[in-house]
Amino acid sequence: MNVLVVGSGIAGLTAALHAREAGHAVTIVTKGALGDGSTGYAQGGVAGVYGTGDSAEQHAADTLAAGAGLSEEAAVEALVADGADRIAELITRGVGFDRDADGVLLLGREAAHSHARIVHAGGDATGAAISRALVAAVRRATIDVIEHAFVSDLVVSDGAVRGIRMLIRDRSGNATASDLAADAVILATGGAGHLYAHTTNPAGTTGDGIAAALRAGAAVDDLEFVQFHPTILADGPAFLISEAVRGEGATLIDDDGRRFVFDSHPDGELAPRDVVSRAIARRAAAQGGPVRLDATMLGASTLAARFPTIDRVTRERGFDWSTGPIPVTPAAHYLMGGVVTDLEGRSTLPGLFAVGEVARTGVHGANRLASNSLLEGAVFGARAAAALGDPWPVSTSLGSQESTDPAPSSVEYRDGSEVRDFSRAALQQLMWDEVGLLRTGEGLRNTLDAVRAWRLGAPAPRTVGEHEDANLLLLAEATASAALARAGSVGAHYRLTDAETRSAAPILETV
Repeated sequence: MNVLVVGSGIAGLTAALHAREAGHAVTIVTKGALGDGSTGYAQGGVAGVYGTGDSAEQHAADTLAAGAGLSEEAAVEALVADGADRIAELITRGVGFDRDADGVLLLGREAAHSHARIVHAGGDATGAAISRALVAAVRRATIDVIEHAFVSDLVVSDGAVRGIRMLIRDRSGNATASDLAADAVILATGGAGHLYAHTTNPAGTTGDGIAAALRAGAAVDDLEFVQFHPTILADGPAFLISEAVRGEGATLIDDDGRRFVFDSHPDGELAPRDVVSRAIARRAAAQGGPVRLDATMLGASTLAARFPTIDRVTRERGFDWSTGPIPVTPAAHYLMGGVVTDLEGRSTLPGLFAVGEVARTGVHGANRLASNSLLEGAVFGARAAAALGDPWPVSTSLGSQESTDPAPSSVEYRDGSEVRDFSRAALQQLMWDEVGLLRTGEGLRNTLDAVRAWRLGAPAPRTVGEHEDANLLLLAEATASAALARAGSVGAHYRLTDAETRSAAPILETV
């Protein structure tokens, strides 16, 4: 088969390598350079190595608990069942996970895990180590790579995906349109962090794969579940402070030095991410300034050895976190929803697979368990490659179903008496304010009015930036619509009740 893999993070590179090893002709198309994307930024590790008293069953139970009852058990079982093989494969491909003096893998613990079962590489540089190893493996393999190519749409014929439409940029920034045919397309384009004014995601995460799938007619789900990482350094550009720091014993304190997260959950700093993020946002709003992460009890030598990247960046920004707490705040981090797939990565549109953050596998439910994302990318990337060439299940086919891209309604969004002009920054701020950590029905309706007006007045995109804006607008409408449709609160989706005041909602603009 002729297989196109769109994206070059852990999910896409794993899928490409497995597909090539199975004898398929593989081409990787990536928006930036090979290996660009979110994987290389991942400070956290890969869950799935079980020590004494731990097991895959307990990992599954923790994943289901974090998902707030909305994870699919079969998907979670597939994740933990295949996890050991995928971690062993990463080691074989050259990922040097951290080990003790006897050569035994070091295991860390992060929030909502009942045991230490997470492997890291280079302390807090796991994603970078994985990306380097997989990129090197792809370079050694007979895999074609097209870099700096923006996939604007999927090519659909007779109810099935037959290839992609892309814009290829040259060194001068000019883009040339081109179609590329394939027997199967595997989307591995990541999430949509740049829907929000503050995010940990690199600049290219503009929801391109999900938007293209929507326009083609593939089903998407769970877009309302956006995970905000609790601890981003509240000084300068967004920089993530790994959850593993809290797993090692660091605490969150307010201006009075009190560990306030225990007011929200008995596990305190190791509660699920949605709980910790909301607790931080509320406390920061109440005290009029960011809360702080106190890691001083770990000591300078431990911090430098265990978290070398974080240690370097915090010091570059003027903080000595070994002697004093550092200011932190939440930021958009991970999208639990996406293109609906089965356990082999097949979407509802024949010929289209989706793996990694672009996919909604059912693993994460309403809230992702820490360090399951890299594992999911590896597990389902391999599973998708193994399913190439298999008959497409009739139950997942949409047949002649029309595109699910919602047509914008003819409404205007008014800020005071003036219609607000569109800009990406205006959209991101609106999503941050109204479709962020704390949501209201009124805010969601206002967001839909704004986004629909912007979409209605938008010209046909021509440049890569204009295509990205169109994708963000489409995803914003779909996300706000999903959030408005889910009236209750669950996991990362939190709707303020009538009894709660709007003063609970703002997140300080300190990121």
